[in-house]
Amino acid sequence: MAKIKFKTPDVRLMMRERLSYFSLCVKSLFFNAHLSQSYIADILLEPIFKFVDSKVFTRYLGPFFVITVCGLTSAVVFICYYVGLPYWMQKSEITTYFLLIIGNWLLFNVVFHYFMAATTDPGVVNLSEAYNAVSICKKCLVPKPPRTHHCSICNRCILKFDHHCAFLNQCIGFYNHRYFFLYMVYTVLGVIFIITFGIGIGYEVLWLSDGGAWEEKEQEKLEGALVRYNLTGHLIPVTEVHYEDLGITPKTHHNLPIGELNDTLVYRLISFVAVVVIAVIIALGSLTVWHYLLISRGETSVESHINKSEQKRYAAMGKTFKNPYDFGKYNNWKLFLGLKKGRSFIRHVVFPSAHKPEGDGFTWLTVDDDENLRVNEHHL
Repeated sequence: MAKIKFKTPDVRLMMRERLSYFSLCVKSLFFNAHLSQSYIADILLEPIFKFVDSKVFTRYLGPFFVITVCGLTSAVVFICYYVGLPYWMQKSEITTYFLLIIGNWLLFNVVFHYFMAATTDPGVVNLSEAYNAVSICKKCLVPKPPRTHHCSICNRCILKFDHHCAFLNQCIGFYNHRYFFLYMVYTVLGVIFIITFGIGIGYEVLWLSDGGAWEEKEQEKLEGALVRYNLTGHLIPVTEVHYEDLGITPKTHHNLPIGELNDTLVYRLISFVAVVVIAVIIALGSLTVWHYLLISRGETSVESHINKSEQKRYAAMGKTFKNPYDFGKYNNWKLFLGLKKGRSFIRHVVFPSAHKPEGDGFTWLTVDDDENLRVNEHHL
């Protein structure tokens, strides 16, 4: 008699196969030969890019950022005069006059360079001028000169385009790059100035005082009198206390520091300034260092990414890539600051100057030009 055996299906194996098949289907939907960590990051950041490129950002958020910068700067300056000036006047009039000169010099440079960076046109492609184009812009379909790139927010090609600054509501390009960098430098110096000469105020207000958050109420008077026992055990009122007889030496003076600016308003103002200057020194300080390195290498923010890609491509071919606009750190800075034709560092950098950069932004000398055209210290 034949026996029939029924094989029980392996449920776990079936589930494993189903999950594997489902995972394969999901991966096939997202398969891309160029898939990488950077590619995934670009996909996730795409909604942010679309929002930034939209007209809403340009029309509303740009002016809002400008108003915010002007408001914060004005508030910090007002607090410095309202709190810092009387504080230093009590300490030393000579020091106060010195601080007023330095502080107002920094403030004037900050205001001047911010205004110039925000109002100076960075430079756009002018089709009426003849120039050598290196490519065609895919968005506005105009021939692009060297170092020119398209700004998706302003929707135009900018000469020597660095980036679009939201806090200026303006592109940073050929004609206002110097103003933008010097604005950052003087703002960071101003913040360091405030921290250096305001740390004593902050210590007294934020550390020593109670911030005016509470007021000491008048204590109720204690009823009764001091008493002591005599030899018979009776209580005898004490009208005078001789601490020496009791072995106690009272201290009429102490060396504990007492806050001189114990006021609720001052406490809040100093707290506000502390938050602002710390945020600025971290954010703007890092950005200033980054742009210092870029200028020292003779490149912009956009060109730094392009040059890194070129370095990798050249390295794969066994070659070395060299930035064609890098004339050395010293010459790069003289070109960037426009210190030519007798201009000096003191007159045109330490003090505000509205001189324009050399050239027209359409044609550029490179390190491969002829020796008689090459930028060097003699021409600078």
